[in-house]
Amino acid sequence: MLDLKQLGSKLRLYREQFSQTAKEVSDGTGIAIEKLIAYENGEQKPSGDDILILADYFKCDYTFFISNEQSAPFEQTQALFRRHSEEFGKHDRWAVQEFLYLCACEEFLIQENERFNARMRRTFSFEKNGTYFKGHGEEAAASLRKHLGYSSKEVGLDVFSEFRSIGFHVFRRRLSNSNISGLFIKHPVAGACVLVNYDEDLYRQRFTAAHEAGHAILDSDAAEIIVSFRNKKDLIETRANVFASNFLMPRETLKNIPDSNRWNEDKIITWANSLKVSVEALSIALGQQGLISEQQATYFAKSTRVPKSMKTDPELPDDLPSNLRERKRHLLQIGLSKYYVDLCFDSYEMGIISAARLAETLLVHQHEIDGIASMYGRKIVYAD
Repeated sequence: MLDLKQLGSKLRLYREQFSQTAKEVSDGTGIAIEKLIAYENGEQKPSGDDILILADYFKCDYTFFISNEQSAPFEQTQALFRRHSEEFGKHDRWAVQEFLYLCACEEFLIQENERFNARMRRTFSFEKNGTYFKGHGEEAAASLRKHLGYSSKEVGLDVFSEFRSIGFHVFRRRLSNSNISGLFIKHPVAGACVLVNYDEDLYRQRFTAAHEAGHAILDSDAAEIIVSFRNKKDLIETRANVFASNFLMPRETLKNIPDSNRWNEDKIITWANSLKVSVEALSIALGQQGLISEQQATYFAKSTRVPKSMKTDPELPDDLPSNLRERKRHLLQIGLSKYYVDLCFDSYEMGIISAARLAETLLVHQHEIDGIASMYGRKIVYAD
């Protein structure tokens, strides 16, 4: 039997968790406000359609509302927003909720696609030994690089794809709070989920992705949620930074840079751009290897930047027409990478999902799918 009181409590908790008024939910769902209040008070049983509409609005599995048990993803966001209530405003709470929804959709589609295409992920695991946190970061980075088939001097250029290839769900999403670089969540269904603040500089996004992947590899046994704030320093954050630095800037690569003990502003910009990292991150790594002095590292980090014109986002190649680039940039800002969009359309074309479900996975209304399809050279058949 459906427990109306528990259902009402869940509806109210979700609404309050995302700082929504009953009127806002009514406006967003088309369900009369009187009905919503009756649902929340446990005075009226919602129709099946209303349950589905509310689940779609709150970007959650409809079974959460009809089950008499709590749901782990809901408990995770509840704990996250309670612990960091001041850092996550209304906009960012919705961003996190949609991020988790995209992760769950992506995991489902990958599983279904694997049945058709026999795609296999190169799953990776690392076992920590000892208590030397920096050593964990260095060893895990070297182990993953070897797992991906890189030589000691080779550097990958698309870090987002690299972490997706080992089963991590990596999404970039614009967050209002610039103090939040990213977060790692161990989703009960999707597994390791990494959110990168798209509002950051591109090379900072790459470092954040590697940093959060470090948390996924090294900390998922002890924590289900980790929020990374700018300039936060503790052993866990330091270890993730060490992992990111060693993964993106292998020490053998740095040592083999010509005249590795002779640096000026032009040279450090050139190599930072070649490695796709910030001058600050490269300066710190060079300083730690004794290739530049502490004074040089401080000077470069504070006074030198890779010009924005030199940076190319792997998701927004230079040959894209300007109007298409801006449209795709907007999709990236809400978490829709080319990888994810292609996965959704592949699943639609295989008959795994309908056009209506395709719209839901892309966070749009069904009448908007044609616009996205045209951007990616796809077609929609409305007979389904």
